[in-house]
Amino acid sequence: MGGGPSTPALAAAVAEAGGLGFLAAGYRTPDAVRADIEAVRELTSRPFGVNVFAPPGDVGDPAAVERFAASLRGEAERYGAPVGEPRHDDDGWSAKLALIAELRVPVVSFTFGCPSADVVGSLHAGGVAVWMTVTTPAEARTAAAMGADALVVQGVEAGGHRGGIDDAAPGQIGLLALLQLVSAAVDVPMIATGGIATGRAVAAVLALGATAAQLGTAFMLCPEAATVPAHRQAIEGDGDTALTRAFTGRSARGIVNRWMAEHDADAPSAYPDVHHLTAKIRAAARTADDADGFNLWAGQAHPLAQAVPAGELVRRLAEEARAVLRGDPGTTIPG
Repeated sequence: MGGGPSTPALAAAVAEAGGLGFLAAGYRTPDAVRADIEAVRELTSRPFGVNVFAPPGDVGDPAAVERFAASLRGEAERYGAPVGEPRHDDDGWSAKLALIAELRVPVVSFTFGCPSADVVGSLHAGGVAVWMTVTTPAEARTAAAMGADALVVQGVEAGGHRGGIDDAAPGQIGLLALLQLVSAAVDVPMIATGGIATGRAVAAVLALGATAAQLGTAFMLCPEAATVPAHRQAIEGDGDTALTRAFTGRSARGIVNRWMAEHDADAPSAYPDVHHLTAKIRAAARTADDADGFNLWAGQAHPLAQAVPAGELVRRLAEEARAVLRGDPGTTIPG
């Protein structure tokens, strides 16, 4: 939910309702992340988490990035925004780690890579719990070896970026199968994510051994989320989703639109270089409310998302999950 939908109001509302709200630190400056953390603490005294992007791998093929940049000239003309310069930066990694430790954020989760045991140890020393995102059993073993307190087990159904370690070979395993494979591989608490939109789905992953369920798309229609109107309308529809690198250079799931259809085949695995190429164009399309010109991140269950306050959604999900786990027949919490 980085790049827009994530807000302090959303994280705080989830926390106040009994969930563990998260802030997205990706694409945010360290100063902006600090302000977001302080804003959450003004709204709630309950625990919350922050998600941080791990540094990217090698730059990949610079020539492929140049070819892709050339292919975006038509998009630049369409939206009146320039093609950006490719940069291979680390999204303020060191500064954000220092900020998390300084402010003693209760939980930090990592995507796009596995922090070293030294990094994990320093966070533990500051009282910060460390969660790592995995998409395969092999990634789970790597994260466990680095000292992860919990694994965010991300099925291929999930919206947004594949959060695992290697974008060259992102996990393509459905969540129910992946939970079973990861639990057989390591003995670390699992946070299930991917395609979860109802209390029944929460109950299902708990029955498969997950400690908790993590939902993203399900909250993107909540009034506290900063999801733009065109993106909201797409989530409310029944459009197909697909995995693509056409927006950022890293594999991610979104609702299929014109940009994805026209640029997917040529997009290289080159994050964040491609992200910087497309960012200004996508921002212009988002401002124009043109759903064909920017990433419509969403999971496979997106038509089930509800436009209700975040706290109410948490309570509905919890009530339905509890009822299902108690064995109450025909349980459905009305929308």
